[in-house]
Amino acid sequence: MQRRTFIKVGATATGALMVPIWGPPIAAFSNPVLDVNDKKRLADIALNAATSGGASYCDVRIGRYLNQNIYTREDRVQGIVNSESFGVGVRVIVEGTWGFAATSDVSDDGIAGAARNAVAIARANRVLQTEPVQLAPAPAYGEVSWQTPIVQNALEIPISDKVDMLLEANSEAMKAGANFVNSYLGLVNEQKYFASTDGTYADQDVHRIWPTFTVTAVDATTGKFQSREALSAPMGLGWEYLSEGAGTGLERGPATVFGMRYDMLTDARLAAAQAREKLTAKSVDAGKWSLVLDPSHLWLTIHESVGHPLELDRVLGYEANYAGTSFATLDKWESGNFQYGSPIVNLIADKTQVGSLGYVGWDDEGVQTKQWDLVRDGVLVGYQAIRDQVHMVGENASHGCCYADNWSSVQFQRMPNVSLEAGQGRTSAQDVIAGVEKGIFVVGDGSYSIDQQRYNFQFGGQLFYEIENGEITGMLRDVAYQANTQEFWNNCSEIAGPEDYRLGGSFFDGKGQPGQVSAVSHGSSTTRFDDINVINTARAV
Repeated sequence: MQRRTFIKVGATATGALMVPIWGPPIAAFSNPVLDVNDKKRLADIALNAATSGGASYCDVRIGRYLNQNIYTREDRVQGIVNSESFGVGVRVIVEGTWGFAATSDVSDDGIAGAARNAVAIARANRVLQTEPVQLAPAPAYGEVSWQTPIVQNALEIPISDKVDMLLEANSEAMKAGANFVNSYLGLVNEQKYFASTDGTYADQDVHRIWPTFTVTAVDATTGKFQSREALSAPMGLGWEYLSEGAGTGLERGPATVFGMRYDMLTDARLAAAQAREKLTAKSVDAGKWSLVLDPSHLWLTIHESVGHPLELDRVLGYEANYAGTSFATLDKWESGNFQYGSPIVNLIADKTQVGSLGYVGWDDEGVQTKQWDLVRDGVLVGYQAIRDQVHMVGENASHGCCYADNWSSVQFQRMPNVSLEAGQGRTSAQDVIAGVEKGIFVVGDGSYSIDQQRYNFQFGGQLFYEIENGEITGMLRDVAYQANTQEFWNNCSEIAGPEDYRLGGSFFDGKGQPGQVSAVSHGSSTTRFDDINVINTARAV
């Protein structure tokens, strides 16, 4: 990597990704600001200041957030941005009412002042409170710690190595037939210390990584173009996630499998060839088809049609102004027989899955994380809820899915990893395809839309292959499918086994007002859905 390859640009130079940046851009990250003993001492100052001011409950989060974003295009670097943010957020309950305050002044006086401000804000909010907060009990875990189980901290890898990897992927794509290519590497490290009057002091070190790209091939004669995005999943892993030759070597029809390791160079070569193939692919015939959905695609459908509608605050209408409510209302859950999907559909919430974006030891209100059912044997059985919500569904313990995206943000209910359980036995993706008479195999996520109740939707993808009599016969284009959530999941007819299970996910899932982002994974095996309406996007009116 040569200095002349750099051009001086801002944080979102490529225009392809709008990445949240916390804190000012910096040249390099500093050494750790506080050790765990310092954090505990400061946390106790906040807890004591809050309780002496009249708070019946207090929690404090001391957070250091490190972000690195690298953008490239073809043979040049378009931007490298490091950002670091450090501060404290204090949340209290006073007379049954929440109050929150935050400060970047991480000193004895600064943190005590934030606690007093939180108490004052709670008292001011009291006039608007219609009923007191009901906070579910949480165990006192004492002093605990947790770290994402990484092999190598990606932030410690020289930037030159990361740039070289991205530029090499670009080069491989160009040699394989791409006309344009943008690539990106995003790294996140959240160093979070939580303490509460319940008696928990949790020190956590969370890491996430996302390598991705978009390649575009142009028909020189017609000027038409087609693109293919990376099939990588953002993961809760370190630099070990990126390893040349890491693909398993298996084939899912035309798509190379990537799992807990990702080979960016191989994917870039494939992407260029597949984008060029899309230029001459047959345009799909609209109508009813069986769909075989690869995990690289299905994760997004799970996210939108299961993850979001089963957030309890959305069910209760708290998100109505921003991203809608939910069709999965409490009466459906209370009936005990609402058929969300077919009997083979089991959807779980899980904050403990290794490698996932949502994997942590404790959530942001000091609750140890766990796994629980949302849909079991096709029937709606649960929601996602935190300490001040679970009483609404007759439970007395939080699900452990509370999160804030920064020390300056108040924590609230966020989606855990939500995944479709693999099928029983050793059914492979090839086995699923072999049983389809007329269908489409869909790989990679694309554009989508879904209504304000998370019910009626339309999804595209990256790659589409026609299936005839159990065989893939060629590539299709201009494909999107339409359904409603209940119809779609009730038409689920086959799920490949555990050996095919893979994760996809979102690095920047938005929610709330003011808006916050979180990272969440969704796992599945290759899955078949029958009698789904497919439209031709080139001919749609």
